[in-house]
Amino acid sequence: MAERKENNKKSGKQIKEFIVSKLPEHPSDIVNITSEHFGITRQAVNLHMRALVKEGVVSEKGKTRAKRYSLALPKKLEFSMPVTPDLEEDRVFRERVKPFLGDLKPNVMDICVYGFTEMFNNVLDHSNSKNVMVRAEFMDNQIEIAVRDFGVGIFNKIQKDFNLENPRHAILELAKGKLTSDSSKHTGEGIYFTSRMFDKFLIVSGSLAFGSYAEGDMLLEQNKDNINGTGVLMEISLESDRMMEEVFDEFTIAEEGGFTKTQLAVKLAQFEGETLISRSQAKRLLARFNKFKEVVLDFTGVETIGQPFADEVFRVFNIEHPETKLIPTNTTEQVEKMIKRTLAHE
Repeated sequence: MAERKENNKKSGKQIKEFIVSKLPEHPSDIVNITSEHFGITRQAVNLHMRALVKEGVVSEKGKTRAKRYSLALPKKLEFSMPVTPDLEEDRVFRERVKPFLGDLKPNVMDICVYGFTEMFNNVLDHSNSKNVMVRAEFMDNQIEIAVRDFGVGIFNKIQKDFNLENPRHAILELAKGKLTSDSSKHTGEGIYFTSRMFDKFLIVSGSLAFGSYAEGDMLLEQNKDNINGTGVLMEISLESDRMMEEVFDEFTIAEEGGFTKTQLAVKLAQFEGETLISRSQAKRLLARFNKFKEVVLDFTGVETIGQPFADEVFRVFNIEHPETKLIPTNTTEQVEKMIKRTLAHE
């Protein structure tokens, strides 16, 4: 009796090992293949399949005849590496990250490729960091990807490169898009489009963070210890239907081509406790808008604006840059009245 149980254990182990070895090549007919190989019933094989699923070794999709099996992937990937002259972002993704991501929907995989390679390349070209850390993790029905360096810090670098008064102004410029300190290597589109492709996008550096969520862009200030270098977090649903090409098209005016349209949360120009009143505030908001043909100004979270601010944005800028169209959205009644009052003077 004991010998029979031991033989059953051995045969069960052999069956499971066979399933695991053959599964990558037979995701939809593994039950039949195993049944024929061992001369056992499909029902017997299904018992082993259910055991492997329960153990977390195998994952299943679909039902009955449409059921497909695959080897379950680990839930979390973490690694770090030195930043060297020969390090290439596409190779790191292909060799280290893509195998972990497994069988993602093609559109989700495209977004992950774009976001990871753009953010990793920023580390290589701009951070002056000696090391880079990568984390990818499946959580519920989402994939989260993080890239972290220990360099100069993105907001401090932008502040220095563009001679800005405050690192908060760096977030405002970053959110507009087309921001690059080296146009020979970069178009300044990577962060902007990555933030629009993912469901959640967050850059943290020092005491500040720039977040892009479904409800809009935000400037966040941390109460915890400052973050050395720069950390980027990207999150997207595994079931997302968002297409990379659609995001590019959303910010392209058909007859113009290229990155010709941008959208900006006006509240990024508003420090805590401030009201947008002055022409100086308006000029910070308007900086580099002439690089676009159309700018959508989202006034969500802005309750009121002053007459000098409105005049600079909606009258003076239009006179100086008639080729750029400003489109206000999500305005309160007060903001709408101030804009109309300003336009009445044209």
